[in-house]
Amino acid sequence: MTTLQRYKIALDYFKEHQPDAETELLYDSPYQLLVAVILSAQCTDKRVNMTTPAIFERYPTAESLSEASFEDLFPLIRSISYPNNKTKHLIGMGKMVMADFNGEIPMTVESLVKLPGVGRKTANVITSVIDQQPNMAVDTHVFRVSARLGLTRNAKNPLQAEKQLIKHIPEEMVHKAHHWLILHGRYTCTARKPDCEKCGLKEICRYFEKTQKKKPIPAKQS
Repeated sequence: MTTLQRYKIALDYFKEHQPDAETELLYDSPYQLLVAVILSAQCTDKRVNMTTPAIFERYPTAESLSEASFEDLFPLIRSISYPNNKTKHLIGMGKMVMADFNGEIPMTVESLVKLPGVGRKTANVITSVIDQQPNMAVDTHVFRVSARLGLTRNAKNPLQAEKQLIKHIPEEMVHKAHHWLILHGRYTCTARKPDCEKCGLKEICRYFEKTQKKKPIPAKQS
């Protein structure tokens, strides 16, 4: 099977079975999504969605967030992983958005990564979700699933995986493919116990070929 065939089968499958895939983070504006994605690092979307309503009510804009004190913001996110750092990042992000971007969330990866708490993955999420730019955010789910399926080969880090995926996924589908891979990893191709029987991509999956097909067949009891 060629690389192009493998990608076509995977993309066709996702288009049929997850045509409306989108982020599970709840937001109403680029500012809200940016706050949510910063908080989501090493934390579940469910927990973030439980936390952000109180933040957005008290700090509805980047301007109001820029004026927040650590003591006031921290209690609102203490249930999130790494609350100390994320509190500092959010306040710093608000201040820089106001000072350097006239209160508007920038829509380029190059500008976004200048903000506190924003790395390449977060910048790719913001630009792909809000603006449908062909940027591929590679989190642990995307990294794992793309390797298992054989969409990436010998990628040592997220950037290498990102470049391989971008090379083979049609530009107009990249922003959607990001969600396809994340959701597949979150609910089917999980880290500890992938549900291979439920998966419709076994025919192209290198992980399935290496592990499940080679399991010994139980001996019939007489």
